[in-house]
Amino acid sequence: MHKLQQPFEYLCYDDISELEGQDAALLEAARKITAQAYAPYSNFRVGAVIRLTNGETVSGTNQENASFPAGICAERTALSVATSLFPNMAIETIAVSYHNPEGNSDQPISPCGICRQSLSEYEQRQQHPIRVILGGQNGKIYVIPAAGQLLPLSFTSRDME
Repeated sequence: MHKLQQPFEYLCYDDISELEGQDAALLEAARKITAQAYAPYSNFRVGAVIRLTNGETVSGTNQENASFPAGICAERTALSVATSLFPNMAIETIAVSYHNPEGNSDQPISPCGICRQSLSEYEQRQQHPIRVILGGQNGKIYVIPAAGQLLPLSFTSRDME
């Protein structure tokens, strides 16, 4: 028997003022885009903004429907937009924020399991790490250097070979 560990390190900032310019702008855009979320059932609005390696940005919001909880998360909406509009451009960074009008929006939230799998797959597909910036409307911010760190021991295309 061997005991194995998978280290997980990330940066924690006290607020947006500590982020570098491009990262602060990306998170601010994610905060603002939450207003465009279609979340009539959960009333939990999520926004994601992606910066590509060519400097372009695209965004996405969570989209619910009457067959709740079926819908699509902001992260996967943004991933779909990015790869539809810029099919051969690598994703550099994704910022994710949320607004909860019925509670607090002052701490980072993390992508759900499906979004973690999707981010990990995109990262492997493009052979380039995707930085992840997580924050609410204010408060602490987490920066994860590679999306794959959010899903250790993930199922990948290599498992199907």
